Amino acid sequence: MKMTGLPGKNWNYVTGVPETEDQQRMRFQVELEFVQCLGNPNYLNFLAQRGYFKDPTFIHYLKYLIYWKEPDYAKYLKYPMCLYFLDLLQYEHFRRELVNAQCTKFIDDQQILLWQHYTRRRSRLMTTAASNGTSQDQNPGSQATNPQQNGHITSSMKMT
Repeated sequence: MKMTGLPGKNWNYVTGVPETEDQQRMRFQVELEFVQCLGNPNYLNFLAQRGYFKDPTFIHYLKYLIYWKEPDYAKYLKYPMCLYFLDLLQYEHFRRELVNAQCTKFIDDQQILLWQHYTRRRSRLMTTAASNGTSQDQNPGSQATNPQQNGHITSSMKMT
């Protein structure tokens, strides 16, 4: 993968020479994995307890990683929640609170509740959509009697 979309993304500032394609690929993979780890509140607690969030160099690195929010890079993320935490890590107050295990447990619980809610909601929508599709298949003339439906989710389906 060629990393030429962003300025400075193909330059090694430590050695002062341009990166090879292999080095770019390796940096991409390492940064991708690290950014995704930021979606785990327990990992954030681990970093906080070891003082990483007090290190100005590490804080600067977190600011640098904001480029992962750009669509060209975000499309590679498997856990998009990590971008939310990357945003929160830009704030000193949030970084300070992550040392507290109770705070981390609360964040972890809220994240699980969000996933459960999303999964249940999606399942309900899929079931409702499937049952609406089944009734239309059984009565092919129903399309002509209700032209507003035309295969889309109707307003009778509540988004709760």
